[in-house]
Amino acid sequence: MLKRVFNGGINYLQIMDELGQIDTTLFPEGLSDGQIVDMYKNMSLARALDAKILSLQRQGRAVTYAPLIGQEATQIGSAMAMRNGDYFVPNFRQHGVFVVRGMPLDVLFLYWEGYEEGNMIPKEVGGLPYIVPVASQLPHAAGLAYAMKYQKKESAVITYVGDGGTSEGDFYEALNFAGVMNVPLVTIIENNQWAISVPRAKQSAAQTLAQKGIAAGIESLQVDGNDVIAVYKAVKDALAKDGPTLIECMTYRMSMHTTADDPTKYRDDDEVAMWKTKDPINRVRLYLGRRSLWNDDLEKAMQEEQKKLIDGAVEKAETFKPDPKSIFEHVYSTMPEILKGELDDAVESNFYTKEEQ
Repeated sequence: MLKRVFNGGINYLQIMDELGQIDTTLFPEGLSDGQIVDMYKNMSLARALDAKILSLQRQGRAVTYAPLIGQEATQIGSAMAMRNGDYFVPNFRQHGVFVVRGMPLDVLFLYWEGYEEGNMIPKEVGGLPYIVPVASQLPHAAGLAYAMKYQKKESAVITYVGDGGTSEGDFYEALNFAGVMNVPLVTIIENNQWAISVPRAKQSAAQTLAQKGIAAGIESLQVDGNDVIAVYKAVKDALAKDGPTLIECMTYRMSMHTTADDPTKYRDDDEVAMWKTKDPINRVRLYLGRRSLWNDDLEKAMQEEQKKLIDGAVEKAETFKPDPKSIFEHVYSTMPEILKGELDDAVESNFYTKEEQ
């Protein structure tokens, strides 16, 4: 006997195309013009912040940095869909999510200056710190979602992973757990087409990355990740239902993987140029302009306001003076004499003044 025991498929969602035109039949219920303006402002702020940190890194004023340019819609759309009480678990590129969730910009700059104090996430932000090891955050996210279910909270967890991260064992283990336990977990694949220098085509033979959720019994969807409204709707719908969802956001990493990377050595300029026509911010600007919701004067005022905000945050962050004692106090249960001497030297150095001691 031979019979088919499973049929599956993946839907693709796009609401706003590259020209800023809307499919009204799919438009999210209740999404206002004001919210779309806020989406545009948040995406613009995320891009301006990105450019500033990249500039600081090139000046030696920030550590190795992972730019987000090109991926603003995925991050802003998903973050704006979150509710009070929802939690997010990032990787190393979710700067836009942090912005929407209210992370103080000076604290964000502290992190990229290399201070762990910048990884102390305020409770009201509702997120874990930046997590660098690829996909290791996904089991954490599944566990948080299980805790919310166990405590009967009306909340969910959103977590993010790149296309390369879907090849990691942590990815499959987290999805399997989420499916079996039916936890409120929304896993977003930021498919930016490159895992450092490894292209999507060499990452998986699967036609979509979204279909990897099917084997775990998880509802899965592919979305135009450069369409902020489609991302918003997909995440909003996922948060409203019971159980886990996997969303693959098709976007593009317009810059380098990190500032330690040179994409010109492995990436075709024509590919970059093609994706530039799909820019997530430009299409929203076209939509808002067509509806007389935005103009050049508003653009200029926004840019000036955001520059002032960012420059003020940088200035505040660069006044921070670390306490050298924190380097020594959490290494051994009992501090060796040699470290005590080094600690005394550090305290007497120029880390801070006598009054601060």
